[in-house]
Amino acid sequence: VPKFTSYSSFPPQNHHASCTLLYKKPFVESFEETPLLVAVLTYIGYGILTIFGYLRDFLRDWKFEKCHLAREREEQKDFVPLYQDFENFYTRNLYMRIRDNWNRPICSIPGAKMDLVERVTPDYNWTFEHTGNVLKDVINMGSYNYLGFAENTGTCADAASECTVKYGVGVSSTRQEIGNLDKHEELEKLVARFLGVESSMAFGMGFATNSMNIPALTGKGCLILSDELNHASLVLGARLSGSTIRVFKHNNMQSLEKLLRDAIVHGQPRTHRPWKKILVLVEGIYSMEGSIVRLPEVIALKKKYKAYLYLDEAHSIGALGPRGRGVVDYFGLDPSDVDIMMGTFTKSFGAAGGYIGGKKELIDYLCLHSHSAVHATSMSPPITQQIITSMKCIMGEDGTTLGELCQLSENTTYFRRRLHEMGFIIYGNNDSPVVPLMLYMPAKIGAFGREMLKRNIGTVVVGFPATPIIESRARFCVSAAHTREMLDKALNAISEVGDLLQLKYSRKNRNGSEGTDCFSFLESHQD
Repeated sequence: VPKFTSYSSFPPQNHHASCTLLYKKPFVESFEETPLLVAVLTYIGYGILTIFGYLRDFLRDWKFEKCHLAREREEQKDFVPLYQDFENFYTRNLYMRIRDNWNRPICSIPGAKMDLVERVTPDYNWTFEHTGNVLKDVINMGSYNYLGFAENTGTCADAASECTVKYGVGVSSTRQEIGNLDKHEELEKLVARFLGVESSMAFGMGFATNSMNIPALTGKGCLILSDELNHASLVLGARLSGSTIRVFKHNNMQSLEKLLRDAIVHGQPRTHRPWKKILVLVEGIYSMEGSIVRLPEVIALKKKYKAYLYLDEAHSIGALGPRGRGVVDYFGLDPSDVDIMMGTFTKSFGAAGGYIGGKKELIDYLCLHSHSAVHATSMSPPITQQIITSMKCIMGEDGTTLGELCQLSENTTYFRRRLHEMGFIIYGNNDSPVVPLMLYMPAKIGAFGREMLKRNIGTVVVGFPATPIIESRARFCVSAAHTREMLDKALNAISEVGDLLQLKYSRKNRNGSEGTDCFSFLESHQD
């Protein structure tokens, strides 16, 4: 049932002794095994929901119950189906029960605190109506505002405002026509310097940075090796490229090396010719697991088998490393060892868009062949200025020492440690600001989100298809903008809701040793 063992730390378990030499500091990640009883009860819960789902579909077919969701019309039954049967069934009968936990409209900046628009549903989450009331000062534990730059006051906001007055909001053209501003070139030079690479290129959309550039880098006759938990943008880009795709187990270097070795030995299917190109796709921080890529080992394998490495630093750039340069900085590695460095400006920089950095030849090639570069409208000028100002702040070039990086690291360590002490199962690396708290059971997904909002805490709950169907979770994103008082209030609320919903599944006590088994633990929390 469970797919993770209890704890992994430095040196990595079951790795060759030589791997330990690649790490300059301890590498600690926690993936505590799912208690057997919890896993069984989770499957039973989904089984009951599925049975009731089929019963309700039967009632809908016989017009006893109205179905609001799009379905195939009777006269279209012989055509290619427009809707996937199971996913449509899941949306209709499971997701709709807890839909009120998502898509909540906010009416303020997504800072450490935010304002939510109150809404009610007259038909069990099929539609929503706004009441006109606003929930004020909700502590925001869900936004990717890692360094606290998503604000409407301060240096970044002032600079963006001035840029808007001078350049306007939109460019209304592509970079190759008349949409190439001096601000765009200034940004790209700054990004290259920030990353420590020869050149870089900025794009207006983070998702498209992956999905539209990977097809420009690989094609038929190429092999892509992708981590099984890679983001949808990486998966889409790999599929659009037409390359052969093979998936390796998450952060598992033995699995990656086996695929690399097999690719070298056997070559392409049928012809057995050598692959034109082998590209390894990994992320810096995995946004659903909170884990950090084992980059030193990935680079070692990439060099050994002469492959190329594509690193997605969407969540790690700005949030990791002593200088905020991402996972490369975190491990103290040479940026030139990563062939394609990709990241987004949507998280740590409080803006929008993405970038690709690397050798000048790579960027020159993408300028001509990337769909995002050729066909997409240029990045908005105030967005460009927001990124420039925040990046200079991280680099210390604005004359300030705000200490956002240190504050984020302190908040992350404190938040993770307190949750572990409370008895929750927490996934991910100790240094990751993405903190997944395991919920498992389907009924607890909606209950956790609602109970936290009652206590004025805004959280993100996640379930299938974003996670495996039995590994539902709440995902917290720690920010440098969070004060210790805010974190304590959120932690007290989490502990209270955890007791209410019996979510403290961990069998590790405060000293890290094994505690009671799952059965006795759950019995001790019964009313």
